[in-house]
Amino acid sequence: MITVVATVLFIPFLGSVHLFDWDEINFAECSREMIKLHDYTRVYIDYLPFWEKPPMFFWMQSTAMKWFGVTEFAARFPNAICGIATLLVVYAVGRRIYDTRFGILWALAYGGSLFPNMYFKSGIIDPWFNLFIFLSLYNFILYHWKKNGFDKEGLTKPLYYYVIWSGVFMGLAILTKGQVALMIFLLVSGVYLIYNRFKIYFNWGHALLFLVISFLVLSTWYAYETITRGTWFITEFLKYQYRLFTTHDADQAGFFGYHYIVLLVGCFPASILAIPAFFKGKYNSRFDKDFKKWMVILFWVVTVLFTIVQSRIIHYSSLAWFPVTFLAAYSIYKWELNEAVYKKYVGVLLGILGGIISLLILGVAIIGLKVRLLAPYVDDVFAKANMEADVHWGGWEGIVGVLLVVALIIGIRKLKQGQFVRAAFTLFGAMAIVVFLASAIIVPKVEKYSQAASIDFFIARQGEDCYVHCLGFKSYGVLFYTRKEKPTNPDSYNEEWLLKGNIDKPVYFVTKVDREQNYKLPQLRELYRKNGFVFLKREPPAQ
Repeated sequence: MITVVATVLFIPFLGSVHLFDWDEINFAECSREMIKLHDYTRVYIDYLPFWEKPPMFFWMQSTAMKWFGVTEFAARFPNAICGIATLLVVYAVGRRIYDTRFGILWALAYGGSLFPNMYFKSGIIDPWFNLFIFLSLYNFILYHWKKNGFDKEGLTKPLYYYVIWSGVFMGLAILTKGQVALMIFLLVSGVYLIYNRFKIYFNWGHALLFLVISFLVLSTWYAYETITRGTWFITEFLKYQYRLFTTHDADQAGFFGYHYIVLLVGCFPASILAIPAFFKGKYNSRFDKDFKKWMVILFWVVTVLFTIVQSRIIHYSSLAWFPVTFLAAYSIYKWELNEAVYKKYVGVLLGILGGIISLLILGVAIIGLKVRLLAPYVDDVFAKANMEADVHWGGWEGIVGVLLVVALIIGIRKLKQGQFVRAAFTLFGAMAIVVFLASAIIVPKVEKYSQAASIDFFIARQGEDCYVHCLGFKSYGVLFYTRKEKPTNPDSYNEEWLLKGNIDKPVYFVTKVDREQNYKLPQLRELYRKNGFVFLKREPPAQ
């Protein structure tokens, strides 16, 4: 049943909207170039080495592209599969540690929270990265319980079995996004050691086995790359990872509490329901208390670590979705068993934050109807031009926000009546439906304001013998949507040559209305402008 529901939630509408700059198109282009270059051992972007990410996720995407073609659906398909796998995993883990009811509640909380649901419809790396880290940590917890005699039945495998699987998943996590996976694992394990009053709860030989297995898995790429091509690529990759922790790009800064706000809003309604579980409660077994402790530690390690990191991006703290949704399920589970007392503030907070989210969704539809009337009051030249996009809004799109309001009223009422499981199905089920409908109805219309004009221009250039270049801004859409071939002229990477040099074929340029004054050159002919973008062309000199 979980597989069927997850399939219905995550598979439809994957290809209904263009990929979004930067990350989605960036990663899809890396996968496309893997196929074009027939090189699956190194990652490229614009046919140049791209050392920012390991290749695991691109292997998944390129495989999907071979099955379904180079499409938006294929680029997002791996994460839809990850969504199905994640819900099955949290169900299985919850069922093993507690019972079937808990497993269902955890899967419901994960699949029915805002961002966790949305990300399984995306083409970014983090869903698989998070799942691999969680599975590594979970197997390590089972190892710990087996070794130290916790009162949990079913741990019939030998210790090395759990260590090996923990190492395998850690190696896969590092292959997916980098060594930050191991850093998080070690920090969580270290904090647990402190809580354990520095009593060593693992065998050093098993710890070594864990590292060896992890190294063997990631060596399928790291070692091969180093042996066959030298250390340059790996060195640049490690430098980039260090830079992420110590600096930030101009658009990646954020205030100190950024990730806590992101989790509060993005993981709604699980974020509100999880709050009571952060406090000390009644435990009915040793493993009950211990697993909750691991999840709370995981939450604080992730949020504190990425608060310290200078680059603050929404998905950096997305690993915390596992503990947040667990704690939400935990609250409901304990309330249902009368092992914890329902707190009225939960309903109040659900109403306030849920009401704000509902109003925002409803507001999108209302603004859509009146967007051109609002344009004169917008100072940003590019944003004002975006608002001129020809998008039809009927106003009925706001029903998505109304649905959430109705679900909040019913869900909060059921909480007050002590019908906690029914409240969970109402709240999480409604949010899953809201995201499903928003993906089908609202997101494609919003995308037309932001980037559709430029994407359509890029698509029109497919198959044309020309160069296409963005002026004054960066876009990976110019690569993916033109289906760019590997350049034969190295000068084509040089913007100055494209603008003023002795070009050998036509060059199309795309810039924005707030930057076009920097490119007023006689050799550039304006083709047209649309929704804030200006499209130019330069012909090669007559022979």
